[in-house]
Amino acid sequence: MRISMFTEVFLPKIDGVVTRVTRTLEQLSDLGHEVQLFAPGNPPAEYAGCEVVAVPGLSFKPVYPEITVGIPSPKINRELKRFNPDVVHAVNPVALAAYGSIIARQQGRPLLGSFHTNVPDYTESLRIGWLRQPAASWIRMVHNMAAVNLCTSGPMVDKAIDQGIRNVELWPKAVDTQSYRPDRFSPAMRERLTDGHPEAPLVVYVGRMSLEKDLDQLAPIMRAVREQVPGARLAMVGSGPAIDELKQLMDPAFTTFTGYMSGSELAEAFASGDVFAFPSTTETLGLVALESFASGVPVVGARAGGIPFVIDDSRTGYLVEPGDTATWADRISQVLLDASLRSSLGTAARAEAERHGWRAATERVVDFYELAIEGSPRR
Repeated sequence: MRISMFTEVFLPKIDGVVTRVTRTLEQLSDLGHEVQLFAPGNPPAEYAGCEVVAVPGLSFKPVYPEITVGIPSPKINRELKRFNPDVVHAVNPVALAAYGSIIARQQGRPLLGSFHTNVPDYTESLRIGWLRQPAASWIRMVHNMAAVNLCTSGPMVDKAIDQGIRNVELWPKAVDTQSYRPDRFSPAMRERLTDGHPEAPLVVYVGRMSLEKDLDQLAPIMRAVREQVPGARLAMVGSGPAIDELKQLMDPAFTTFTGYMSGSELAEAFASGDVFAFPSTTETLGLVALESFASGVPVVGARAGGIPFVIDDSRTGYLVEPGDTATWADRISQVLLDASLRSSLGTAARAEAERHGWRAATERVVDFYELAIEGSPRR
């Protein structure tokens, strides 16, 4: 099968959407499919044997400088016609991928869309709430051009349907259990994450540091945790547009900001903490929670968005109501103080991760590509 994919974000940026796209490209290539990827900014010329078409873009300043918005051009139309795909996949269509959806329809090509980021909710967190309704209307219109729309968690399937998006199916969750493993624990990484206090109980967050992640909640949570677990520390792994604001909020006496990590270094960071704190209320899935599971580290996460689709409360971690600082602190403290509990949660988390491989998830996507082809008018 020949597949043209449009994405709003790609390498060198690192986030959950990029991870899902790269892993899917790897698996599609291994399965013998040919893929053409349109990506904004300065992506690599190819990835996993797949052709990458770079699309010039503009930084989404001042709201989100890390995002490059791809600019439509005649080149996109020409490249799509040249490749002549059997199906077009629009990943999170808002700008570039929305344009890809439009020209796919104009050229009479089968179209599948996938919903990864709850952009209307993000507008509130990013302090551009006046865009909420226009964004919701635009995203609904673009997704409803597609014969099939995929969401990455059960709660987001329901949310997409509630927002008027049609033909919605579940894209199964998946995680790389080969790269992320409990034996990636590293004494040297523990030393780094704790700023030289490796014996200290350690709470870790890994991911993008932006306003929509609700990371400001970790400041009061950690103060309350330290009342129960003196000496507890917090490691913030990653970066993003809110990092300077977060550095002002967090107490440097017990907080370490590491910057971006990737590859084996990132795997070591996941495996070297005691508990993963995930306060975000806007996740469509929360891939980093699955990566923490694969690393054998339990997660305390918000009972919101797609996170309840990942965490089995009291078995692989804990779910806590957003804003309930006391309960957040209690749950995190329980895990830090009770080694037996921490071990049982981590073992169950790893077992859960092992049930969700990228090959099976990608084979299911191929089934949905075929469904989109069958459900589209013949050219």
